[in-house]
Amino acid sequence: MSPKVRKATELPLDDALITEATALGLDVANAAEDGIARAVKAEKERRWKIENAEAIQAEKDYVAKHGLPFAKYRQF
Repeated sequence: MSPKVRKATELPLDDALITEATALGLDVANAAEDGIARAVKAEKERRWKIENAEAIQAEKDYVAKHGLPFAKYRQF
């Protein structure tokens, strides 16, 4: 796997939060990157649900009307 390309970025962050994170021995840059990565993932998931809402609802309607496919083969 190739190494990540890093971009130096200046972010205005709460001073008290940075002080506390540093006192706890946290790597602020990694913590910020992890938080941004989680936010990006959550936003992509939110948008995917919106973009696919019609198909998701159609599947729910089908199951409500016809039951689960292959339900007779379930052993639980």
